[in-house]
Amino acid sequence: MVEIAVLLMILANIWVYALTNGRTFTKISKIPPRETALVLGTSPRMKSGASNPYFTSRMDATALLYHHGKIKKIIVSGEKSPGYDEPYAMKNYLVYQEGVPESIITEDPKGFKTQASIQNCKRVFQKNDIIIVSQGFHNLRALFYARNNNMNALGFDAQDVLANRSYYRNQSREFLARVVAVIYYIFGIERKG
Repeated sequence: MVEIAVLLMILANIWVYALTNGRTFTKISKIPPRETALVLGTSPRMKSGASNPYFTSRMDATALLYHHGKIKKIIVSGEKSPGYDEPYAMKNYLVYQEGVPESIITEDPKGFKTQASIQNCKRVFQKNDIIIVSQGFHNLRALFYARNNNMNALGFDAQDVLANRSYYRNQSREFLARVVAVIYYIFGIERKG
């Protein structure tokens, strides 16, 4: 029974990889332009209070897309709760650290989960042709959700944080999260932001 469960989990991950193959980019010169970038949220700071390298590399990647003329608008999507506001932190960083005009940035404070960020982008903001910005391990699942919402999405992979214990934890967590994404798709489950 355990072997069957493990096999199904591996097959779910293979399915996500197969559906998103060729839709992620790491070089700015290779990615086709889209109207809008959807930037997926993460905490701007680590528990220690230090700057979160996953956050800063996502902001760097987003600014790169803008400054190279690959996008015209940006949606920053993440969690907003009392005393905590990922979209606001992303917008501020892009404006004051990366030189992106505030007027092109829209905040989505209801992107509590990846699936919710994708659905909000499509249904609330009416954006279909997008570039999703996150680390590569996360972009695969985000693209899977986008494809299942009939969106014309590409992924631009922010630099990963390899010299960090969280790299392996994130890879393991993402393996399981892709399984959940497939289950949600098969059974038509939606997570609300």
